[in-house]
Amino acid sequence: MSAEAIRPVTDRDSAPWWERTARHEFAVQECETCGTLRFPARAYCHRCRTPRWRWRQIEPVGRIESWIVSHQPFLPGAREPYVVVRVRLAEALECVVYGNWRGDGPPEDGQLVRGSFTAVDEALSLVDWGPAG
Repeated sequence: MSAEAIRPVTDRDSAPWWERTARHEFAVQECETCGTLRFPARAYCHRCRTPRWRWRQIEPVGRIESWIVSHQPFLPGAREPYVVVRVRLAEALECVVYGNWRGDGPPEDGQLVRGSFTAVDEALSLVDWGPAG
């Protein structure tokens, strides 16, 4: 399978997220009723159960909650091993995001990180994480 064939599978809830990341915008959903921020995207608020929400752009900043070293080659020609981090967002503490680690050394639990966008092509960008500052 070629690298071009491996793409995120979008659905009703996630398609707007991928459209925003392609434009290098980082956003989470915000409930219009109770203000709860949520990610990943879903149709109803987990707190008040309302279907009313909007996208809210936030800074891609957070802290590493955990990380792994993957030795599984998912893409042809991908460099391995590579590190995947789980980041709890600073502006949306209930939200966690996963992505590739782009630091010079290994990540540390609790480390402050900032997201950056890596364009795969015009229609797809991924969010990677590296040390903040």
